[in-house]
Amino acid sequence: MSRAPASPSSPSGRSTAMDIRVTLDGRPVEATLNDSPAARDLAELLPLTLDLTDFHGIERVADLPRKLDTSGAPEPAAAKVGDIAYYAPWGNLALFYQDGPAASADLLILGHLDVGADHLGRATRITIEAAP
Repeated sequence: MSRAPASPSSPSGRSTAMDIRVTLDGRPVEATLNDSPAARDLAELLPLTLDLTDFHGIERVADLPRKLDTSGAPEPAAAKVGDIAYYAPWGNLALFYQDGPAASADLLILGHLDVGADHLGRATRITIEAAP
């Protein structure tokens, strides 16, 4: 897996990025995962193709094949449009197309998609692969 150059750490826990290749409904989207233990664990599951459903008009969600390692999780941060997150109690992946609720220790930001809210809000299938 290739790694992008390190970027300064931010309060949201977004730090060193891992490149991934993502398609939403067959269209390529720029995306990165952060270097958290949960994001690295998600990378171990790749490639993944997941069907997405809407959750509360804020995010698209999908069940993962197993729960992710949440040890060493970064400080909680409120999700922003385009964030890839993991909701630990349910073990699902969440893609936010609206800003999310207040920060919660149960919601871990794993990375970010560079895609518009409209496209993300209509997405029904995501494929995530390791970048070449």
